[in-house]
Amino acid sequence: MKKKLFVFSGAGVSAESGINTFRDSNGLWENHAIEDVASPEGWRKNPALVLEFYNKRRAQLKEVQPNEAHLIIASLEDQFEVTVVTQNVDNLHERAGSSRVIHLHGELTKVRPENSLRGEISWTDDLVLGDVSANGIQLRPHIVWFGEFLNDSDMFAARQAAEQADVCIVIGTSLQVYPANEIPHYTKQNCPIFLVDPNASSLLSIRNRSNIIALDTLASEGMRHVRDVLLR
Repeated sequence: MKKKLFVFSGAGVSAESGINTFRDSNGLWENHAIEDVASPEGWRKNPALVLEFYNKRRAQLKEVQPNEAHLIIASLEDQFEVTVVTQNVDNLHERAGSSRVIHLHGELTKVRPENSLRGEISWTDDLVLGDVSANGIQLRPHIVWFGEFLNDSDMFAARQAAEQADVCIVIGTSLQVYPANEIPHYTKQNCPIFLVDPNASSLLSIRNRSNIIALDTLASEGMRHVRDVLLR
């Protein structure tokens, strides 16, 4: 029986593919205030602006490819039962070949009725005002905005994957976004945790574990090292 490998990924994994890390140092997101493009209030105030913002991100997704980190994670399915839980809304893990991916913060390539948390529809082109569900409800990006709750079933599945893991990789995330950042804490006390991030050494706060291996590197370099250790 294969050991269970739990991967928790953030924006740093996709950055090497050219995906913008989204939030600038001045707190703006691609020159937009967060509340204007990533909140229910922003949607009610100016839905056209919100749709344009995510249309640009969806278009960018068509121009990029999975990087080495994505590919290594997918390749580990040959030796492990891998579950990827990601804070990213892109589909690069899936395109790299990962077969079990849980998106905590939604997906760029899906939309849903604005009055529902579910009813997702695959969507790869622009979304505009007037695009509606079968029931005539305006469609919105399937993204968890600030002020919205994560989906309970996704959180349950993520926690379960963490609890059952024999090995954990936390990669490309500063572990600052609540409640997603709580997920790695559900791993067993004896579960080794590889922490891959340029600032990994400053993030050693997962229950004061002694079995955390911090790799202060970018995602691809770190995953090369993790792969070599796991496959010895």
